[in-house]
Order: sequence, then C-alpha cells, then structure tokens
Amino acid sequence: MAFLNDKFLMMRILQLGKQTGWFCLLWLMTIAPAQAERLRVAVAQKIPQVSLAASTPAIVSDGNRQKFAELQPLKALLAIANNDEIEFGDRQVTQLWIEPQQGGYIWIDDRWYRGAVQVISSGKKLVVINHVDLEQYLYSVLGAEMSATFPMEALKAQAVAARTYALYRRRSTTKKLFDVDSSQISQVYRGLSSEADTTQLAVNATLGQILTYQGKPILAAFHSASGGHTENVEDIWSNRLAYLRGVPDFDLGTPGYEWTQAFTTAQLSQGLKMKQLKTIAPDRTTQFGSVVSLKISGDTAKTLTGTQVRTALKLRSLRFTITPTPEGFLFTGRGYGHGLGMSQWGAYNLAQQGMTYPNILAHYYSGVEIENLAERN
Repeated sequence: MAFLNDKFLMMRILQLGKQTGWFCLLWLMTIAPAQAERLRVAVAQKIPQVSLAASTPAIVSDGNRQKFAELQPLKALLAIANNDEIEFGDRQVTQLWIEPQQGGYIWIDDRWYRGAVQVISSGKKLVVINHVDLEQYLYSVLGAEMSATFPMEALKAQAVAARTYALYRRRSTTKKLFDVDSSQISQVYRGLSSEADTTQLAVNATLGQILTYQGKPILAAFHSASGGHTENVEDIWSNRLAYLRGVPDFDLGTPGYEWTQAFTTAQLSQGLKMKQLKTIAPDRTTQFGSVVSLKISGDTAKTLTGTQVRTALKLRSLRFTITPTPEGFLFTGRGYGHGLGMSQWGAYNLAQQGMTYPNILAHYYSGVEIENLAERN
C-alpha cells in the first residue's frame, strides 16, 4: 500500500487551524450541511495520479458504490491511472469513491475539501470530482473569488450570484461528468483553504437565495471590475440575454479600474504569431469601449478578435487603446475581466456607501428577482 507521509497531512491541519482560528476550525468540523442541494466539482482533470486521504475513517467503494475497503484517518494513498482503470492499493477499479464518516474532510493532492471524492478513469488519465453540499461549496468560492475582507453586503451579493451561477451550470451539464470545475472557467474553488468566518456568514445569511428571470435561474456572470461601465452580453459572448445589459459601474479608484502593459515589437510578434509586426490597432469596439476586433499588419495582414488578442497577450480586459512607442506598443486599459454582470469592485464601493445586497444585485442584473430554493422545491 503506497501510503504517503501522514505527518505532512497533520501539518496541513495545523496550518489550517492557525489560518482560521482553532474555534472556527472546530466549528467547521462539526457543522452539518444546511441544504440538500449537491454539486459535482472537478478539482483535477487529465492527471496520471492523485493522493487521497481523510480526516476521519472513510468508506472506499467502486463505481457501483460497493464498499471494498476503509481508509484510516490521515493515511494518504495514491490513486494511479493504469490503462483504463484506477490502481488503488491492491485493487483495480474503473471508478473510485471515498466518503469520510463523522463529518470528516477529504484530502485531494494538496488541500482539504468537504464532502466526498469520486475518481474516474478517462482516457488513461484521471478525473477527480468533489461531491459537496452547495452551501458549503460557496463558503470556499466566496473566499477565492472575492476577498473575505470585503464589506458584508458585497459578500452577500457574491454569494447569491455564485449560487445562481452554479445551479445554472448544473442544469446545463446533466449529461456530463461534473457540473463545474474549480478554475476561473467556472468559479474558483479551493476547498477549506479559502473559507473564512465572513464567507460563511454571507452564505448562511443568503441561504438558498438565487437570481431568476421569468422564473428560471440566470447566467449570473461576474467579474472583478469593468472600468466604468459593464457590457451587453451579446457584444462580448454571443446570445442576447435580457438581464445581462450594460450599466454604469462604480469601480472608479479601485485596483481593477485602470492598467497599462507595454510590449516590444518582438514580444507582440511572438505572442500574436505575426512575423515582422508593424501595426496593430482596434478595428471594432462596443459602444462602451471594449475591443471586438483588431487589424494587424506585418509580413501579412490579418484580423483577430479582441478575445484572441487578450488571451494571447494575457491582458486584463478587452477595454484598451494602443499607442506606438519607440520599443513597440503601449496598451492602456480599464477593467479586469469580461465586463459582464456584477462588478466585484463596484459591489465593494456600493456596499461601502451603504447599499444592501438585493439593491446591488438589482443594479447589475436587469429585471431579476431573488427567489429561495426552499420555496421552489
């Protein structure tokens, strides 16, 4: 049995205790799920192996949920991709479940999570899925997506938006292995390491609340800052949505409001895959200043979308102008993120001014209502 160093796991528990405070940690270990809603979160994909452990005795079962072992506390074991199966100790299975008992936590590679873990063999690699209570999932998302030191009304607004986004994604992924992943592609999720007493309070204070439009959960997009005005969704993504309309933002003076980034001609040529780059300039912009497309000339000429350029150059947003310099070009921009839906720094400023979370949400999502999951079920 390829057990890993259990002293390392104990050190991580000690570190978590120091970060959250021992009273908070003990409370975390005993709190019961407040809502029956469950979420499937992919915390790792296409990996050859993963280390797994539990803080309490844990049941180990196969894809049919037939128990075949019990994992002792703080004894990490490797799950290894072996052709189309998973090698776990002396067993070979196509799926693996580990479910901590007595309210324990699950260790996945480098951090602790609530709930249970499912490991699936997929194309000679592993997909690792955390099955977790929705409300407890949000404890972590809030701390990862918005600073736990933000005003409480901003955190509450984030809790409602993140809960809505998760349920929207779950409705559209019923035939997939998981509902969301743990990166910015969905919502950032880091398990216990990004929880705080403020994120728990914000989630609990908005228990079960989601945003709906005409009775359905909305695509509750959010971003760090828009640079003065959010965007209409069809100008940045594709389909028009009545509730994702451009509105004035309140992010002036925040860290996300303005940015600059300088590139040499050689850096731009490499990043945009254009030999002998000579000129680059926005071709089309939205009514609020985000770049839709750019014309680039060098040994050839081509047009790229703003998103393609932003991704290639790792720009903070699509809202920028370009100025030639002796060495290359200077990008001067505003905002951080796609600019759709709620601006987190705008929510920060509005909360600081005394606005409550329902009003913050009503500003950034047009024509929506706040409903409670308990009343919908």
